[in-house]
Amino acid sequence: MTVPLTDANSLHVQTDPNEQANTPAATDSSASESASDDRHGAATTARQWQVLSQLQRNRWVGTTHVFEQLIMAGFDISLRTVQRDLNALAKRFPIEKNNANPQGWRWCDDAPLQSLPHMNLSQAVAFNMVEANLTQLLPPVILDELFPWFDLARRQLKNSKVTHSWIDRVRIEPATQPLIAPHIDLDSKDNIYHALFYQLQIKACYTRSNKSQASEYTLNPIAIIQRGVIIYLVATRTDDPEAIIRTFALHRFASVEILESAAQTPENFQLDTYLDAGGMGFSHPLFSKLPSHGKNTPIELQFTKQAGKSLTESKLSDDQTVTLNDDDTLTIQATVNLTSQLVWWLRGFGSGLLKATPELLYQAVLDKSIDHE
Repeated sequence: MTVPLTDANSLHVQTDPNEQANTPAATDSSASESASDDRHGAATTARQWQVLSQLQRNRWVGTTHVFEQLIMAGFDISLRTVQRDLNALAKRFPIEKNNANPQGWRWCDDAPLQSLPHMNLSQAVAFNMVEANLTQLLPPVILDELFPWFDLARRQLKNSKVTHSWIDRVRIEPATQPLIAPHIDLDSKDNIYHALFYQLQIKACYTRSNKSQASEYTLNPIAIIQRGVIIYLVATRTDDPEAIIRTFALHRFASVEILESAAQTPENFQLDTYLDAGGMGFSHPLFSKLPSHGKNTPIELQFTKQAGKSLTESKLSDDQTVTLNDDDTLTIQATVNLTSQLVWWLRGFGSGLLKATPELLYQAVLDKSIDHE
């Protein structure tokens, strides 16, 4: 966590004017008294550290809010202790208070910035969820810096019953049948992410899904996309004069070598535009007969009322319309990209899908033999 700080060694400050500053134990003090003092000093430092971590630069934070955050973090203290801490810390750190009721505290505008190896509970929850859900998509150069923070977040949350309860009650559940992710060669993955991060070309041994032998390609990495449990590299091949954008499943890479040459990204390429245009939808052979291979095609779907109910809440497109027919069926009209993914999805409705237009779309749904690539 980055906070304004002038001297990290000043954290353990007096919280009572009658207390004496910490000094080395007198030679006639017992070992047990010294150990007790050390534990008390460490507890005070940890508490004051937490107090400072709650303050912000541009917003007043109330004393009661700081107190509540410390209670959630597992500190057994009183509001008065927090007030004494803040007043004592104000003598050593560039923090200021206002005259409001209740009183607010913040870092001074000119307070220098340094890093404290600490985070508040909200930040710990965020780091924990990043670790749980996004580590597969982060390059090693970033993960190496985040691992200490992930560890700190886990330790921070360990003693907080309230926040830990939140993590135990939140999950991301796939909308389709859960699948086990295929094995990915970690060296290949790390090199792909490194090359993408630094925009370098790679030389790769890659086995296509319809081949049994690996082929060697020199690729220009463009982007990483995760769909379900499969992670894809979006790239162009250097031996392709048309620079067609292709997808490569990471688990099919046998080896990857990072080259010194800079990767070439197609001019005006935008990842969101590529995805919106159905770049990851995978084409279907039947749709090659349609204009633009079925992109931005108006469709009409007729469902049983029960089967189509979910589409009244989650739309296929912004221009979707829903009509309840006299025979108690639903007609859905929308503009979508015709892809194999759409076909597979519509097949999942089974007999709940009564009809679909254009006719080629309905033929694809009914056809049991489909090229998955």
